[in-house]
Amino acid sequence: MTTDPQDEAILRTVLDQWKDAVDRHEPQRVASYFTDDAIFQGLHPYTVGRAGVSEYYDSQPIGLVADYRILETRRLTENLVLGYLDVDFSFTDRPTLAVKLSVLLERDTDGWAIGHYQVSRL
Repeated sequence: MTTDPQDEAILRTVLDQWKDAVDRHEPQRVASYFTDDAIFQGLHPYTVGRAGVSEYYDSQPIGLVADYRILETRRLTENLVLGYLDVDFSFTDRPTLAVKLSVLLERDTDGWAIGHYQVSRL
């Protein structure tokens, strides 16, 4: 595992907010943690922008809970942090779905936000 504590802290700050919004089924709030032009690839066709992120999470069932573990981080530039994670999405009525997640966080004048989100089922 190769992670820098500073980069991991940046990821946790954004991902803890993302997780809280997912767990509370607040799709517009989930989308607020993404950039305006974020590329989003869940388990459905990809979208670009916050509206697609919000629609995706709005379509998820009530009771969905996300638990994540950071596996790797990379600081690509001063304003880009890459994270690779294990994520377990738990449901009230079906088995937990374990996925790999890659996120690219971008920093601008408003702070850090998710610019790219890619889920993979292995």
